[in-house]
Amino acid sequence: MAEIAKIPSFDLTRNYVRVKEEVNVAVRRVLDTQHFILGPEVEALERELASYLEVKNTIGCASGTDSLILAMMTLNLEPGDEVITTPFTFFATASCITRNGGTPVFADVDPFTYNIKSEEVLSKLTPRTRAVLPVHLFGQMCPLEEIKDELKSRGVVLIEDCAQSIGAHRMIEGRVARSGSVGDMGCFSFFPTKNLGCYGDGGLVSVACDEDLASRIKRLRVHGAGDTYFHEEVGINSRLDALQAAILRVRLRHLEGWNEERRIVAERYAELFAENDLLESVTLPAEEEGGLHVFHQYVVRAKRRDELQKFLAARGVTTRVYYPLPLHLQHCFSYLGYKKGDFPVAEMLADEVLALPMFPELLPEEQQRVVSEIADFYRGA
Repeated sequence: MAEIAKIPSFDLTRNYVRVKEEVNVAVRRVLDTQHFILGPEVEALERELASYLEVKNTIGCASGTDSLILAMMTLNLEPGDEVITTPFTFFATASCITRNGGTPVFADVDPFTYNIKSEEVLSKLTPRTRAVLPVHLFGQMCPLEEIKDELKSRGVVLIEDCAQSIGAHRMIEGRVARSGSVGDMGCFSFFPTKNLGCYGDGGLVSVACDEDLASRIKRLRVHGAGDTYFHEEVGINSRLDALQAAILRVRLRHLEGWNEERRIVAERYAELFAENDLLESVTLPAEEEGGLHVFHQYVVRAKRRDELQKFLAARGVTTRVYYPLPLHLQHCFSYLGYKKGDFPVAEMLADEVLALPMFPELLPEEQQRVVSEIADFYRGA
């Protein structure tokens, strides 16, 4: 019996061959200089990303997690200080708060966009709230215009978690506002599978307009040193490699095209699910009005999700669950006192979401097979 051809959830090799020659030139350029940490390549990337995002400054760092930690360090949190965020996200979003001495305060999410709900955020504000940390999950921006003015009036810092959303935008006050340009700071990840990924770890903090804040983050990423060996405060070691910066500069030139290809893949999924009469069994992700979704992941809600995932795996279709346990139910956060039922939408999503194969090079026939297998499952094949 012939082996079943596998459909991966993401295929880095297909993407690499499209830019291989450009990447090789960029890597050789760095090798010729032997300048591997920060330096001209990182500075060039920072300028190019500041221009792309339309912000004053960007600061490269070692990972997406570090970008969150660095942003949170600037708050100088004290015991009892609160930061509002979502329970339905990657662990680093909340751990960066606790690692800096703050208390995560969770707010429930929308069942169709999966993003934190503005009214839930506003209902959680107290005199102890120092910051709000919304996550633009799976490639779609939260409608930050609904909360920005209220936060500013209260002196609450707005930090965007943009790890999955580079290139996404919303129309705010008649202009295109990119992910990472609306809040006081934006935190980005360049993990290899991201829409703009490098070939290792990397991250970046965007600062919309505060030059002093940007200068402080630059110090914090090098142990708090203004000049070498002269430390104004205690920071961390979180420097972006020049090799990764050079690779990212190549890949940034292709980002808009790849994001558009992702949107085409998403549109094709929607058509296939409708054609196969699957919309009673599978809930498709909703695109927020006034925004552009860049589909870092294509995440559906599926009835009998766990059974479906096993069925697809047996037929060579790789899927993933982001995220199987909301943060408020994680053991390490039990001291916060949350319990099952506190955030019913996040808990429902944890039981139902399934990320289907999604990457720019995914072939139409592969998508047809994915949806066909899902149809077979619900028809009892």
